[in-house]
Amino acid sequence: MSRPAISRHLRVLRGAGLVTESRVAQSRIYSLNAAPLADLDRWLDGFRAFWSARFHDLKHFVESEENGE
Repeated sequence: MSRPAISRHLRVLRGAGLVTESRVAQSRIYSLNAAPLADLDRWLDGFRAFWSARFHDLKHFVESEENGE
């Protein structure tokens, strides 16, 4: 990955509040801020439960079809 591409990715992550930047001499140190990801994880919980149930139903249906039920 090129340095400009890395810089663009880090700029997007910084804009989203997912990383913080600190400067030490000529170096830039980036740190992860995972708190916004916890909000996303909570939002996704409902979808996980929904899809888990749907996949369970699909598995049951396919197995019953294979057994001729």
